[in-house]
Amino acid sequence: YIYRDMLTRNWNRRQFIVEVNLGHLHEYDEVLMGYLQSNPNDVFPYFELAAKDALKLSLTMEGEDLVNQPNLPDFQIIIQSAENTQSLRNLTADHVNQLIKVPGIIISCSKTRSKATSITVKCSKCQSVKTLSCKSSMGGINIPKCDNNGGTIMNVDCGVGSFVIMADQCEYIDQQTLKLQESPEVVPTGEMPRNIMLTVDRYLVDKVTPGTRVSVMGISSLFNSGAKQKLQASSAIRTPFLKVVGIQVEIEGGGRTNTQFTPDEEEEMLQLARDPNIYEKLARSIAPQISGEYTVDIKKALACLLMGGSRKVLADGVRLRGDINILLMGDPSTAKSQFLKFIEKVAPIGVYTSGKGSSAAGLTASVIKDSKGEFFLEGGAMVLADGGVICIDEFDKMRETDRVAIHEAMEQQTISIAKAGITTVLNCRTSVLAAANPVFGRYDDLKDVNENINLMTTILSRFDCIFIVRDVRDVNRDLEIARNVMNVHMGASVPKEDRSKTSPHEIPVEKLKRFINFCRARCTPRLNKEAAATLSSHYVHIRNQVRITLAETPGSSMRYFHTTFIDNTRRAIPITIRQLEAIVRLSESLAKMRLSNEATVTDVNEALRLFNISTLSASQVRPHQVGLGVVSSEATKNAEEFLLRRMGLQVSIGVKKIIDEACAQGYKKVNISSGIAKLIQSGVIKEYKGGKIIKRIK
Repeated sequence: YIYRDMLTRNWNRRQFIVEVNLGHLHEYDEVLMGYLQSNPNDVFPYFELAAKDALKLSLTMEGEDLVNQPNLPDFQIIIQSAENTQSLRNLTADHVNQLIKVPGIIISCSKTRSKATSITVKCSKCQSVKTLSCKSSMGGINIPKCDNNGGTIMNVDCGVGSFVIMADQCEYIDQQTLKLQESPEVVPTGEMPRNIMLTVDRYLVDKVTPGTRVSVMGISSLFNSGAKQKLQASSAIRTPFLKVVGIQVEIEGGGRTNTQFTPDEEEEMLQLARDPNIYEKLARSIAPQISGEYTVDIKKALACLLMGGSRKVLADGVRLRGDINILLMGDPSTAKSQFLKFIEKVAPIGVYTSGKGSSAAGLTASVIKDSKGEFFLEGGAMVLADGGVICIDEFDKMRETDRVAIHEAMEQQTISIAKAGITTVLNCRTSVLAAANPVFGRYDDLKDVNENINLMTTILSRFDCIFIVRDVRDVNRDLEIARNVMNVHMGASVPKEDRSKTSPHEIPVEKLKRFINFCRARCTPRLNKEAAATLSSHYVHIRNQVRITLAETPGSSMRYFHTTFIDNTRRAIPITIRQLEAIVRLSESLAKMRLSNEATVTDVNEALRLFNISTLSASQVRPHQVGLGVVSSEATKNAEEFLLRRMGLQVSIGVKKIIDEACAQGYKKVNISSGIAKLIQSGVIKEYKGGKIIKRIK
């Protein structure tokens, strides 16, 4: 007796609530089930009366006398259902007064108000008292004319408007208004997301916050909005809303996809996790249309981002984030935006936004004033992406004030609001994948990293991996990329079914999405002792190496160790304790792919390799990559000195001639070319005749 026990248990707790599963009702009586779905407004009052009668019967059998009290409160029936959901876009006039299930995301919540269910009125003339029932969720009632004809005073007409509401004798329930919006991933391209108003009452009040993904069971109804109430011509127009009778909150991290797995699916996922090459297979499955040697490690890092590390809550309540943030900084036409679009599609929850069109309020949260003059919160893109990934393109084009707004969201994973009398904290447990261009559009080999990257140190330290994506001009690399692009364009006309069969070493997108959900829901790995010892020693070694490098490099800064400046220069990408935590998260994500509860030394070594080729290599003082060779700053400086000695003021000379002379004296051609380019850029030398002749002008 599930429901009899539930009634008694809730009665003892003084919680007047019963959760009814529609599946049980369907097994009991199909006709009643159909009547409930088609006429819920008529059936629900009888359901609540039946719950009260069943409680009385149950308590009478147990010898309780509590049922004899006359004012036994009404029970609230909350509906649970496993039926398929109805999209907000498919709600039409045919669904009015029907029980439906709608998925979406809560974007705003109003304050809790008291709604009168029974109104007591008293006539000011004859003192007669009347009780009026008000069951409508959004509308009020019309107070009638007193028909007592003066009561004891004969032949006295009380007239219209003689009734006065006795507020302290009315009965009230709690009511709250919510706004439900379509999930960002189901909105068709180029269209605005649609939303609908919800009303919740009694025990459903304050169950959800903005940013929560829910599936709502509700009765589709209509109300006359305040703006249209004044227009007589629009009296037939009504605004739809949902009277909520059940809310099911989506499990954290599950996102829009179903988090329930059948035994066959579980076995398939476990079999996939046992594959010794699962790491390489996941990396190959991410954006398979993008190829190139430089993309291999980026894809591996993105696989780690999708899996994520393990969130931790310390004994004092401090939370440590487990989500991984990645920044792709580099030249145009290196497929950065394509990576972002693919990750948005395959992530459990994906939100894509562009830096230029995003404001601080749009990314975090905004306070809106409604028609009644009340303020309420609306969550932004990072709140909507809670439990998933937010992809921010053109990250460098954002205004500095807007970029500062996401500092707290990236590290503490909360958004604090203190506006218009609203002081609250919203969750945004999301990974950030950002793409940006260098200051000059392309990466300039002759400038330092901090001159190429126009981002503050405070935001750079919050990224776990920073990849400098270069468009290196190399014949073999260009040939490989061109061949792959041609294959993609020729294969675009192949039917989708045939394309999925041509990649046996890749995981299909839908299966990949399910596998990511499975791993995130079932596994929270931790470092073992050997891995922790290895990682700590490596971190100390990295810090020491960077300190030595900075000490040996003239004009460099040790700002990230101390607060001193040398020659007013600064280090672009710091190596701090956040980077140590980044390596921990990468190690945990690698263990999560195997569904292992322990991150081993092998995972730490791979995480260190990813960190070294991304953030650490990007933080070098002068990573001059010219072609396939590495140009040292010392050799370039020597080449500049040779050029200045060879060329007097106002002296012109052919470029080929001076390069031949330099090579004859032992200088490398690449160093002389870099020296000429740097002197031209600084204005010491000027080019003539298409770059064949150079002249010293300073």
